[in-house]
Amino acid sequence: MTVSTLTTPTATNTTPATSTSTSTPATDQQTLAGNFSTFLTLLTSQLQNQDPLSPMDSTQFTQQLVEFSQVEQQIKTNDNLTSLSQKFQAASAGAALSYLGKDALIQSDTTALQNGQASWGYSLPNAAGTVTLQVRDASNRDIFDATGETAAGNHVFTWNGQDNNGNTMPSGVYHLAVTAADTGGASITPTMTVQEVISGVDFSGTTPKVATASGSYDVSTIQAILAN
Repeated sequence: MTVSTLTTPTATNTTPATSTSTSTPATDQQTLAGNFSTFLTLLTSQLQNQDPLSPMDSTQFTQQLVEFSQVEQQIKTNDNLTSLSQKFQAASAGAALSYLGKDALIQSDTTALQNGQASWGYSLPNAAGTVTLQVRDASNRDIFDATGETAAGNHVFTWNGQDNNGNTMPSGVYHLAVTAADTGGASITPTMTVQEVISGVDFSGTTPKVATASGSYDVSTIQAILAN
């Protein structure tokens, strides 16, 4: 009597497909469990119906069992990473809330003109030959020009709220553009900072943001919290 031998399913037929848009550790685990159950059913049927005189080669389905184990471990790893990410977001949210009402040093070139004054900090990595400062309004129009400090290190520029013609500008948000070059004319990139009071925290995005008089900033842009 001749017993036909069933073909062992390949790994590509049994490995669960994942979707980048809807895949989650929970759904992936369910898909894997379903595929593994189907694989065991087929394997059992193959073993029951194999030719005793020509038994199946166990190498292929052993390899498939190893692949199922690897996929299961990857799903568990993804689940753990998701959990860690959620805990990190919760910790970031708690830290952001603790900043409410405090002065913060934020990496930005934007600040608010309030009570006739606005201040920016800029840091030069090395000494410059020339430094030009331009205060610009929300429409990026040049309002006031000045010459900046050229030494390497940290500097503070305070603007009195007047334009190049001596007119007093309204309160609002302004930018500072710093153009620096060394004595050979090569451009130097400064680091810009502003000191702002944190008035709120926004949790609508994937990471919390802090709100100030000049706008909204990622928590990662906060360089220091200053004592009041």
